[in-house]
Amino acid sequence: MGKLLKYAVRYWKSVLVILMVLVLQAYCELSLPAYTSDIVNVGIQQGGIEETVPHAVPEEEMDRILLFIPLQEEKQEVLDAYYLDEDTYDTKAYVLKDTVQEDEESVEHLAGLMGVPMMIVQGFSSGSEQTKQVEEQLMSAVPKEMLPEDADVFDVLSFLPEEQMGQMLTEIQDQMADMPDTIVDQAAVVYIQSAYKMLGMDMNGIQLRYLFLTGAKMILLAFLCMMANVFVGFMASRTAARAGHDLRKQVFRKVVAFSNNEFDRFSTASLITRSTNDIQQIQMLMVMLLRIVLYAPILAIGGIYQVFRTNVSMSWIIALAVVLIGLVVLTLFIVAMPKFKMMQKLVDRLNLVAREILTGLPVIRAFSTQKHEEERFDKANRDLTKTNLFVNRAMTFMMPVMMVIMNAVSVLIVWNGALGIDNGQMQVGDMMAFIQYTMQIIMSFLMLCMISIMLPRAAVAAERVDEVLTSKTLIHDPEQPDSYSKDAKGVLEFNHVSFRYPGAEEDVLHDISFTARPGETTAIIGSTGSGKSTLVNLIPRFYDVTEGSIMLDGQDIRDVTQHELRGRLGYVPQKAVLFSGTIASNIMFGNTDGSVQEMEEAAEIAQASEFILEKPEKFDSRISQGGANVSGGQKQRLSIARAVAKHPDVFIFDDSFSALDYKTDVSLRRALKEKTADSTVIIVAQRISTILHAEQILVLDEGKIAGAGTHQELLKNCEVYRQIAASQLSEEELKGGAQV
Repeated sequence: MGKLLKYAVRYWKSVLVILMVLVLQAYCELSLPAYTSDIVNVGIQQGGIEETVPHAVPEEEMDRILLFIPLQEEKQEVLDAYYLDEDTYDTKAYVLKDTVQEDEESVEHLAGLMGVPMMIVQGFSSGSEQTKQVEEQLMSAVPKEMLPEDADVFDVLSFLPEEQMGQMLTEIQDQMADMPDTIVDQAAVVYIQSAYKMLGMDMNGIQLRYLFLTGAKMILLAFLCMMANVFVGFMASRTAARAGHDLRKQVFRKVVAFSNNEFDRFSTASLITRSTNDIQQIQMLMVMLLRIVLYAPILAIGGIYQVFRTNVSMSWIIALAVVLIGLVVLTLFIVAMPKFKMMQKLVDRLNLVAREILTGLPVIRAFSTQKHEEERFDKANRDLTKTNLFVNRAMTFMMPVMMVIMNAVSVLIVWNGALGIDNGQMQVGDMMAFIQYTMQIIMSFLMLCMISIMLPRAAVAAERVDEVLTSKTLIHDPEQPDSYSKDAKGVLEFNHVSFRYPGAEEDVLHDISFTARPGETTAIIGSTGSGKSTLVNLIPRFYDVTEGSIMLDGQDIRDVTQHELRGRLGYVPQKAVLFSGTIASNIMFGNTDGSVQEMEEAAEIAQASEFILEKPEKFDSRISQGGANVSGGQKQRLSIARAVAKHPDVFIFDDSFSALDYKTDVSLRRALKEKTADSTVIIVAQRISTILHAEQILVLDEGKIAGAGTHQELLKNCEVYRQIAASQLSEEELKGGAQV
C-alpha cells in the first residue's frame, strides 16, 4: 500500500483537485436525502408549511393564542414581533415583522413562546371528544348570564380569574413537558395551516411552490453530483494513465541501463510482466484509489454526521452493520490474501512458458515434443486459472453477504423507525432520510471492501515494479567522468584482469594481460566454456572486472561514461540480433546520421549487398521481429554491416562468422581488413581458418591465457592451440600454414 501511495503522491496537484471535487460530490449526494425528507414531511404532510411561527395570524386567533401565554411580558414580546395589517388579507391580521423574520434567534424564541399555545388553541378548535368534555366543565364553572349566547370555550377562558387561569396553564404545561418537540412542531404547523386558510391564502399554491422549489434544488444537486462524478472519473483516469506512462518509462530506462548481472537476476519474461501487467494493475488500482478510496471516507463521515443530526436513537444499527461488514472483509482477507500474492508469480510463469514455446517452436516440432510442451503450458495455465477462480469466487461470495446485511439493516431501520413515528419521536420523511444515509454509509464501506479485494494483487505488483526501480546496477558511470582526446587511436590493454560472476565462488578469468593495437587483429580462441565471450563482454562493460583494469588509449574504461566508451566500439554479438524495421534502419542503427554511401559501403564489406539487391525493395525491405525473415548467415552479415557503418575505433566480433560459408568468410575478412586498417580488431572464433592471419592470437584454457602469438608461433609453443589446429586443419596445412 505504501508503494501505491508513493506513486500517487507524485501527482499531488491532481490528487488535491480530485479531493476538492469529491468533497463537492459528497456534499451534493448527502444533501439529497434531506431534501427527500423535506418533500415528505413539509411538502406532503405539512402542505408546504415549513415555518413554526406564523407569518400572519387573524386578529381573533392572536387573542386566543395570547390567552395561553401566562406571563404578561411574554405576551408583549409576541405582540411586539407583529404589526396589525387591515388591507392585505380577507380579515384583519397580525403580520410578522421583516426584522424578526430575518433574525433566526428571534424566530426560535418566538416559536418557544407560541408553540404550546398554538397547540392548545388547535386542540380546542378541533372539536374532539376530549376538548368537548373540557369545554363543558369550563362552561359549567361560569354563570350563564355572564356569557354571550354564542359563547365558546375561549370566551369562557377570558372570564376566568388570572390566578385560576395561571394555575390551569401551569397544569397544561406540566402535562406537555415530556411531549416530544416534533409533536409540538407538527401541531403548530397544523394550526398555521388553519390560520392561513382563515386569511384566504392559497394553500394549494403554497404547497406546489414548495414542492417545485425543493424538487428543482434536488435536480440541480443531482446534476452537480453527476458533473463532479464525470470530472473525477476523467481526472482519475488521466492521472493513473500518466502514472502508468511514467512508470513504464522509468522501468524501461532502468532495464536499458541494466548490466548482464541484472538480466541474470530478472528473467526476460518477468521483466515483460513487470513492465506491462504489473504496471497495469497499479494503474487500475490508482483509478480506484482516486475515485473510491478517497471518496468513501468522505461519504461515510458525512453520512454519519447527517445520521446523528437525524435520529441518534437508531445509530446502533449502523454500528452493527459496520461490524458485520468488517467481519466479512477480515474473513476474505485471511482466505484470499495468500492467493493474491501467488497471482503475479503465476502470470510470470505462464509468460515464461509461452515465450519459450513460441521462440523454440521449430526445435519443438523437429523433436516432436509438442505434446510435452502442451502439457507444460496447460499446467501453468491451469494453476493461474485455479487461482483466478478462487479469487473470483471469494468476491462473488462477498456480494450476496453484503446485500443480506444491507437488506437486514433496512428492515431494522423500518421497524425501529415505525415505533418512533408511532411515539411521535420522528416523522416518515426522517425515517426515509435515515435509510438513505445508512445505505450511503454501508455503500462506502462496501466500496472500500471491493478495493481491499483488489489491493493485495496491486500491492504485490507495486512491490515487483519497485524491486526493478530500486535495484542497484553494478555497472554505473563515475561521478566525475574523464573524456577521451580527439586524437585517440584505440589501443586496448588488459592489465592482470580477473573476473568472477556475482555470487560465484571461483573466477572465470584469471590474470589476463595483453595489448590490442590499431591496424592489428587480435584473435581469441579456445574450447567451449574457456571464457572467450566473457572476456570481450568486459570491454563494453557488460560486466566490470573483479581485479585488474582494462585501458583504452591509456584511460581506465571505468573512468569514462558508458555512452562515450561504447561510442568508440563496434560490437557484433555471438547471437546476431536484428530489430523490426528495414534493412537500412538496421545497418545504420549506430550511425543514424550516416549517408546512403556509407550504408552501401558497409553492406558491401559485410558481403550483404548481393542478397539485399535481390530483394524488390532492396535496402527498404522489411525486417520482421528478431530478423525471423532472413537466414542465420544473412542476419550475421547485417550485424557486421551495422558495426562497420558506425566507424568505430575498436571492432569486437564475438564468434560472428560462424554462420558464414568458407567463401563468404574469406571475402568478408579480406574486405574487412582494408576497412579496419586504422582500427583495433578483436575476433572471438571457433574456426582457426578465420583467425589464421591475425597479428596476435590468444589461446584461452579454463579462463587463463595458455598461449599468445601468431599462428606459426603457437603451433610450435602452445599445446592447447596445436590440439585445436589438429582437429580442424589437415597435415599439409599444419606444416605449411593454410593460404587464404
